[in-house]
Amino acid sequence: MKVVIVGGGSSGWMAASLLSRLMGNQLQITLIESDQIQTVGVGEATIPAIQHFNRVLGIDERTFLSKTKGSIKLGINFNGWFNADESYMHAFGAIGKDMGLAGFHHTWLKARSLGETKNLWDYSLNFQASKQNKYTTLPTIPNTKMSGLVHAYHLDAGLYAAHLRQLSEASGVKRIEGKVNHVKLEPASGFIESLQLESGEVISGDLFIDCSGFRALLIEGALKTGYEDWRHWLPCDRAIAAGSDRLSPLPPYTSSTAHEAGWQWQIPLQHRTGNGSVYCSDFMDDDTALNNLLNNINSEPLNEPKVIRFITGRRQKQWYKNCVSLGLSSGFIEPLESTSLHLVQAGLVRLVKFFPHKRINAVDVDEYNKQSKIEFERIRDFIILHYYLNNRNGAFWERCRHMDIPDSLASKIALFKESGRVFREQDELFTEIAWIQVMLGQGIVPRQFHPLADSLSDAQRSDLLTSLKQLIDGTVNQLPTHESFLQTMV
Repeated sequence: MKVVIVGGGSSGWMAASLLSRLMGNQLQITLIESDQIQTVGVGEATIPAIQHFNRVLGIDERTFLSKTKGSIKLGINFNGWFNADESYMHAFGAIGKDMGLAGFHHTWLKARSLGETKNLWDYSLNFQASKQNKYTTLPTIPNTKMSGLVHAYHLDAGLYAAHLRQLSEASGVKRIEGKVNHVKLEPASGFIESLQLESGEVISGDLFIDCSGFRALLIEGALKTGYEDWRHWLPCDRAIAAGSDRLSPLPPYTSSTAHEAGWQWQIPLQHRTGNGSVYCSDFMDDDTALNNLLNNINSEPLNEPKVIRFITGRRQKQWYKNCVSLGLSSGFIEPLESTSLHLVQAGLVRLVKFFPHKRINAVDVDEYNKQSKIEFERIRDFIILHYYLNNRNGAFWERCRHMDIPDSLASKIALFKESGRVFREQDELFTEIAWIQVMLGQGIVPRQFHPLADSLSDAQRSDLLTSLKQLIDGTVNQLPTHESFLQTMV
């Protein structure tokens, strides 16, 4: 089959590199992009699953960090999301030690009810290492079977795309420089038959992958699949991004700081800091957003700040006819939990699983779209959670606090509020401990805890918490700094 990818950037070259790696001998892959079209460049913070993607491509961690000027990410620190003067972290990895089928947080809740003053994150290795700017490769805590540090990365998205392009072209992917100015559809089937470039060249194909960004040149421009608008739940519709000087010491975590009409990100890379402000244009104009951003970064901007306009939501059919949309063309969920590149990765893995053999089957397409819809909606709910559970002042935050939320999210909140229970549904992205951290961090204290938490005596529980804290603190004390670790990797 002839596969044609429209658009480069992270999405396009992720698609080209994975398909050429896994199916290169069976496919003729062509990627069309124009140097005149600037990519959005979102996705500079990731989640741990990107390690699996790199591993499939044969990219080792040393090469990855060197090629992308990357750094380690142990979690996301949320500043001012519940109250303006409070913070918490969504830390990767385990927290404490579970009691059978009851999570550790139930043991902590029991202790809290008896006067325990330590917070849940005192028992998180990732959190404690983050706050001391420390990191090294640590699969398990030494001399135990307990999970060690779990990490993702901060990366320069443009450098990542360039490295993936190099790998793709070495695997036989053909890159064509140009802009698409016409999409020809087959009259009978409505499938895409070919693309005409501004140069007059015609590119035919069997399967087309739309990585053209917000323009959605194929999936929407040509095929008119429609868009599901989620702004009634996630009203932010603007972002301004700008780079600044590198931080020192270099934090191994992303920062998200709430402001009067949205939030600001800070992503520490080896060579610079990525900064941006996400905001709702109903409550803040572009000039105010720009001034606020520039007043809250660590140096003069290294590039001209740019305004990005978006509508949070998803394409109603992310695969339609012989076109699959990936990245921004398939939908957009603001990068609060660093899911942009993951959604590209997940869409690609799903495409490989459903890749057509002789022809495109409607049942495969329907199942692909069903799974994509579920994944987008579960991530959507997790992002809404941050906005809905707030105790901040101001019109924007009051609107978020009083909005109607999806039933799927309302039931999750109600269950945790009553019993401290969280259940992961249908392989959804975010784990139970991720939901627990955000709900606790944003003000929910469950009314009850699991009865298994009563299986320990008060003395046993106290000994357990004390030994866990000593173990974590002792482990963190032995870790090198994040910067010294990176120096060994370049």
